[in-house]
Amino acid sequence: MPRHPDPRLEERILDAAQKLWKKGGEEGLTLRAVAKAAGTNTPAVYRRFRDRTEILRALLRRVQREIVTVLGPCRSPEEAAERYVEYALSHPHEYALFYAHAYQLPRPAGSGVAPLREHRPTMALIEDRLAERLGGAPSDHTRLSLALWTLAHGTAMILISKAIPEEHVGELRSVFTAAIEALIRNNAELSPRE
Repeated sequence: MPRHPDPRLEERILDAAQKLWKKGGEEGLTLRAVAKAAGTNTPAVYRRFRDRTEILRALLRRVQREIVTVLGPCRSPEEAAERYVEYALSHPHEYALFYAHAYQLPRPAGSGVAPLREHRPTMALIEDRLAERLGGAPSDHTRLSLALWTLAHGTAMILISKAIPEEHVGELRSVFTAAIEALIRNNAELSPRE
């Protein structure tokens, strides 16, 4: 009797790769280990992913989608910044994977705004929320969006790496929130009103 293709095999392979990444980082992510953890064989993995880099890219896109899913319902840039840090803290391995390898995601073809927004959906979402709050087009808020992301990413990395004593974590979170609010407030004051 012929075997029927498993429609969930690709997801199982990515689930296995994600678990291996959490357990052993980059060194644990071999195609043979992924196949074994996914309950399949190496040729089946190769039929779906050309090499380890392609699996990494698929994991990166998955993490990117997760972050966008978390931030999508946020009604304000402040809420999005807080949820971004919360995602990083509750998914430290995925977050580290994404920022260690995000440069491997293919860049969009062309120089238009639409391909760039597709390539960086988190930034696009923040720019949209800023435009709703401050007016103007989303692209008017790229600098502020970058500043907010820098602050959120730095805070997340400090907290993930435990580079700050535990007794100062609450204060750091409070300073982060105040800095986000101040950046947005200052930009609101500088933005021309229509």
